[in-house]
Parts: sequence; C-alpha cells; structure tokens
Amino acid sequence: MIKLMMCLCRRSDLSRAEFQDYWQNQHGPFFQKNAATMRSKKYVQSHTIDSPLNDGMKQSRGMLPEYDGVAEVWFESEEDLMDAMGSAEMQELSAALLEDEGKFVDHSKSCAFIVREQTF
Repeated sequence: MIKLMMCLCRRSDLSRAEFQDYWQNQHGPFFQKNAATMRSKKYVQSHTIDSPLNDGMKQSRGMLPEYDGVAEVWFESEEDLMDAMGSAEMQELSAALLEDEGKFVDHSKSCAFIVREQTF
C-alpha cells in the first residue's frame, strides 16, 4: 500500500478552529462520499492541537511553525492510484476536490507527497 500525505496550512482569514471545523464537518464527508471513485482505502485527518508541547518542540529544534493538520489517504498501489486518476470520473472529481480545498486550505503554504510506510 502507498499513502498520500498532505500537510495543510489554513487560509489566513480562518482561525485554526474554523479550518478544522470545515475540514472535519464539510470536506471530510465530501471526501468519504467519493472515496470509491478515488479508490482510497482509508482516510485519516490529524488535527494539530494548541499545546505548549508543540511550542517547545519547535523552539528546541529551531523548526518552522507547525501545520494546521495532516491528511493521510491510503491506496492499494501506485498503479491503482494512477488508474483512478486517469478516469473521467476522477478528472471531474479532482476539480471539485480542489475547489473545496480552496475554501479552507492555503495551498501555497501546504505540501503533498506519496509515501510507503516502514514499520519497526
């Protein structure tokens, strides 16, 4: 299996709470409703919490500010994901997903990449 990771930053006009509310209650259900078209096997949202622990880690390591959240989407294989992305249904859905993400995500400060988990 492979996984799409998206490290998300919110739009500057949204509070973290507004970002997370939209992501969880609007985008999440929209994504899940279309999971079969995308051939996704699992979808997880990890919402960043406001905690002195985050501030301490950032300061002790000289790191950049944390993301507002991380999305993880599992797929059977690269080939399966590429086949899904090539379908007419997915082409239509991709535009709708991007439009919806634009309601809460600042893409210019966010990133996405494909990974394979290594368990120890």
